Amino acid sequence: MTTKTYPIEGMTCAACASTVEKTARKVSGVLEASVNLASEKLNLEVETGFDPDVLQRQIDASGYTVVMPQFVKKTFYIEGMTCASCSATVEKVTGRLEGVEMASVNLAAEKMTVSYNPVQLSVREITDAVNKSGYKAIPQNEEQEEVTSPDEVETESKEEVLKKRTILSALFTIPLMYVSMGPMIGLPLPAIVDHMHNPALFALLQLILTIPVVWSGREYFKQGFKTLSKGHPNMNSLISLGVWAAFVYSLAATYAILFNGADLAMMLYYETSAVILAFHTLGKYLEERSKGRMSEAIQKLMDLAPKTARVIHNGEEEEVDVEQVSPGDIIRVRPGEKMPVDGVIMTGRTAVDESMLTGESMPVEKAEGDTIIGASMNKNGSIDYRATKVGKDTTLSQIIKLVEEAQGSKAPIAKLADIITGYFVPVVMALALLSGLVWFFVGQGFVFSLTIAISILVIACPCALGLATPTAIMVGTGKGAEHGVLIKSGGALETIHSVDTIVFDKTGTLTEGKPVVTDIVLNEESTYNEDMILKLAASAETGSEHPLGEAIVKEAKDQSIETVDALDFEAIPGRGLKAVVDGQTVYFGNKQLMSEQAIPTGQLPKQADRLADEGKTPMYLAIDGKAEAVIAVADTLKDNSVATIQALQARGIQVAMITGDNERTAQAVAKLAGIDRVLSDVLPEDKANEVKKLQEEGKKVAMVGDGINDAPALAQADIGIAIGSGTDVAVESADVVLMRDDVKEVLTAIELSEDTLKNIKQNLFWAFAYNIVGIPIAMGLLYIFGGPLLSPVFAAAAMSFSSVSVLANALRLKGFSPSSAKDVADKNIAIEQAY
Repeated sequence: MTTKTYPIEGMTCAACASTVEKTARKVSGVLEASVNLASEKLNLEVETGFDPDVLQRQIDASGYTVVMPQFVKKTFYIEGMTCASCSATVEKVTGRLEGVEMASVNLAAEKMTVSYNPVQLSVREITDAVNKSGYKAIPQNEEQEEVTSPDEVETESKEEVLKKRTILSALFTIPLMYVSMGPMIGLPLPAIVDHMHNPALFALLQLILTIPVVWSGREYFKQGFKTLSKGHPNMNSLISLGVWAAFVYSLAATYAILFNGADLAMMLYYETSAVILAFHTLGKYLEERSKGRMSEAIQKLMDLAPKTARVIHNGEEEEVDVEQVSPGDIIRVRPGEKMPVDGVIMTGRTAVDESMLTGESMPVEKAEGDTIIGASMNKNGSIDYRATKVGKDTTLSQIIKLVEEAQGSKAPIAKLADIITGYFVPVVMALALLSGLVWFFVGQGFVFSLTIAISILVIACPCALGLATPTAIMVGTGKGAEHGVLIKSGGALETIHSVDTIVFDKTGTLTEGKPVVTDIVLNEESTYNEDMILKLAASAETGSEHPLGEAIVKEAKDQSIETVDALDFEAIPGRGLKAVVDGQTVYFGNKQLMSEQAIPTGQLPKQADRLADEGKTPMYLAIDGKAEAVIAVADTLKDNSVATIQALQARGIQVAMITGDNERTAQAVAKLAGIDRVLSDVLPEDKANEVKKLQEEGKKVAMVGDGINDAPALAQADIGIAIGSGTDVAVESADVVLMRDDVKEVLTAIELSEDTLKNIKQNLFWAFAYNIVGIPIAMGLLYIFGGPLLSPVFAAAAMSFSSVSVLANALRLKGFSPSSAKDVADKNIAIEQAY
């Protein structure tokens, strides 16, 4: 149970306060509600399941306003974490702070993301709370773009330190194993250190070989006992207890051998202490290397950005650091060079390779007025362009930020593992103590009981549980970025594959968003040809700002048809226009214009109706009082729209189209696209309601759109997917951003989600199965039925490689390649051939 306080606006009397209290008590998860009219605040006692958004909606509906706290997000590097128990502790300690909305720790990235109310809490208070729990929190500077730590050198040195420790441990542990275990399997030892001839030197040699290994692992003991003393034991606590139990017992036995002549030479546990530490260090070293590979996607993106830019100043070229480029600067880029920042081309033409940012393999032709994405590669032309976005505002920086945030997030599937890891280490410690005592009291002796306890402490591995989900998310989101699919959170990555309905916005998503001339139909008695008709229509429309007029002018330009100046131009609202072109009076517009001017249309209306049924807009062209032709303009489907829809339907996903167009036009486009469910005549503000209606039918809905008017619907949907070429508002509202203006990437997102979730489930299964099987074996389950007793040495090996296996499995996702891309391309060819 927690307490929350919200300011309330609109209350004027006790009756208002009573209404707010009653309304709040009806909200799920609210245990008690009380209003202080004087301070105009609502105090709540809430439990798990409480949703502030529900409270806000309910109180707003009652006529008052809840002032929700303005939370900000901050990322912290966390030092000292070694396992899932560590991340669970940090998360729990931070989450309990007053003013924290959400705290999420990513063990693999060693980062924590906190959403908090700065009015109630400061960054310093957050770091203090983490530091008191036995770990260290370092706030990430907003300007930093490092992958895993505040200082890249520090990350490299950490891996290097672990590598050196691993080598040092091996150098002493291998001879220690030979000395201690060799006699058991008949390997010869010099008489001076043989346990039969000189047990004292035999024991001392093992102690001498063990001390460097124990010393090299002092950081594990320091951190493990520190967290244990603060009541938050972790993996290092288990390792520390196991190692010191074996080491202290061996020291006592060595003392007995040296001073009491005890026959304990073959009952020493020095090799157990050393092997546990050696395997633990090896596992940590392999983990660190694997984490580096998981962040390769971000590192590749970061490496894309050039370090310098060639700025044109007073007509002279000046090479400056990219950090010194300001918006408005003119930048010159030659063939083979990378674009330093985002901008717009001023002069020149070229082809630009944007593959590392958008996943588009083919270079994109660019000319004056076209946008440039920073870090893309200039292929074959020299251009000058004006910088528009620099620093953290560039597309590349935004992509890196999105991917880092996604990698730091958690998927809902991780909740069970999070709950278990919160209790895991204390339960393991209790099992080790209990099992050791039970075996001792049933007569197995102290050494046997100690072996059982150490094996349990060492074999338990919360690391695998903690790494199962974040490792797969890190690789999955990074792989998505490589293919131009930016997935903003682990929750979205988990959810995408389970959607059963996808709603596509029509204009700019399924269609090109730009009308083009599709048909020119001549009157049967006309003496004009298509070029002449197009010349007259384009001449009349020259200078028009209407999209349909612009489409006709563009078509004439593309056909290299020269236009002439129109005279006596007159716009006729809602109908069309009138103009004089080459001495001929031209009327160009809809059927109402022809009727009002009493112009005979002959058989053209039948052709116009046919074109309208195909979702096209027919316009009549009359010359000197006679209708000579109908020109049809339409917003055509994108190349991959039909094939993508077919592929989605083959997966059992229902596809719907939403548009503000009238039903006739919408049905015509839907028929061409192969869509059965059409939501037409939908006003921009009603798109979210249409999505909500589908959800109320029990469907899990994804919305794909690109415009400002799509933003509410993207937010309402279970998964919002924005085409990257769309508006910033749409991109901001979405869960997934497709960098390439291609709907087939929706399939890539679904496939990536499926593969990532499959990988997470495999990791979790292995992590749970390992502990469920391993701990009982360490407790002596096999021994009870006549089997062997698990040695702490083998327990240490199993523990270390359990987490490494999870990392290795997650890294298999690096081989992800969307099969749907080729399928869609093949279907596209088949569709084109069919037509």
